[in-house]
Amino acid sequence: MAKHQDSRGDGPRSTGVIRGRLTRRVAAPLAAAALLSAAGAGVAQAAQPVNAAAALPTCTASSLTASLHNPLAGGMNHQGVELQLKNTGTRTCALLGYPGLGLENAQHQVLTSQVTWGSTWYAKDPGKKVISLRPGQFAQAVIAWSHANIGTSGAVHAAYLEVTPPAATTHKTLAFPEWVDNGDLSVTSVAHSIATTD
Repeated sequence: MAKHQDSRGDGPRSTGVIRGRLTRRVAAPLAAAALLSAAGAGVAQAAQPVNAAAALPTCTASSLTASLHNPLAGGMNHQGVELQLKNTGTRTCALLGYPGLGLENAQHQVLTSQVTWGSTWYAKDPGKKVISLRPGQFAQAVIAWSHANIGTSGAVHAAYLEVTPPAATTHKTLAFPEWVDNGDLSVTSVAHSIATTD
């Protein structure tokens, strides 16, 4: 903002100088007001997408289906898969954050497992962002683990994977006949699309 020099104590000035100073004094607040108005409009425009996303209801487990796609493999006994959460409801909803995961045996008994949120062997974590899902749209996350089958002490032989959507309190159960070293799983945040490396 332009700074004005105080005229008090400056002594007499010619009419032309006084008018010039008055012009500058009037013009500066008007320019500042114009800048504030423009800045306010920019803030309002930038906030619209956030407010619109925040107004969406959170996707509930009952309005989503969960499925596993695109098995991922590689060296050093790493393995992974893409998790898809599809909106099967009748209205747009939002997801934010990481899915909860758990392992079950063939009798649906819960097995010991630990889940790490963030980047995995196959994908960089996209970070927590609000993902809006129209009916029929899906979000995905990438799950990874390592396995050496029965040759690893503490290896867990799972039959099912529990998937809890972000912010949900109930889970989906998917077939998951996998060996998981020490029950350790890693998973990215949900996003509309996540690039993977195999």
